[in-house]
Amino acid sequence: MPKITALIHTSNDGLRLGRALDTLRPCDQVIVIDHGSSDATEKVARDHGAEFKQGIPGVDRGTYAVDASNDWVLCLCPNESLSEPLEAALFEWKAKDYEDPSGFNIAVREETENGWKTRECETRLVNRRKINWTGSLPPNTTVNECLHGDLLRFREP
Repeated sequence: MPKITALIHTSNDGLRLGRALDTLRPCDQVIVIDHGSSDATEKVARDHGAEFKQGIPGVDRGTYAVDASNDWVLCLCPNESLSEPLEAALFEWKAKDYEDPSGFNIAVREETENGWKTRECETRLVNRRKINWTGSLPPNTTVNECLHGDLLRFREP
C-alpha cells in the first residue's frame, strides 16, 4: 500500500492553513515549508501535527520533495482543501495496485465572487522519483488518470 506525503508551501497563511490541514486524513505525512511568515502559520501547522520547516532562500520549492518520507507527494496550496469525495478517492487509491505510474491529476474547483467554477485537472499527486519540479506545484503532465473528487480552492481573504 503506497503512502502519501502532503507538501504545502506557506507565507503568512495562518488564517487559511488549518482548513487545508484538517482535510489531509489520507496523508501519512504532512510537511509545511514556510517562506518567511510573521503570523501564526507555524503554530497552526504544529497544532495540526504537520512537520514545519523553514524555507531556504534561493532553493526551488519543488526541491523540498526530498524531505518527504514517501515516494508519493500530494501538493496543494494553503488556500486549498480536499473535498470529501477526493479524500475517499485517495483512501481507495492507496488500496489499489497501479502499474508504475508517474502521477495522477485532480480536478480543481475554485471559489469566485460569482460562485464555484470547475477548472481543468492538475497534476497534484506525483511520484517524486519520476517527476521533478521547481515551483510550489508540479507541472501539468499527461499522467495516469484524474482521481475522483476535487481540490477546493478558496478565495483569498
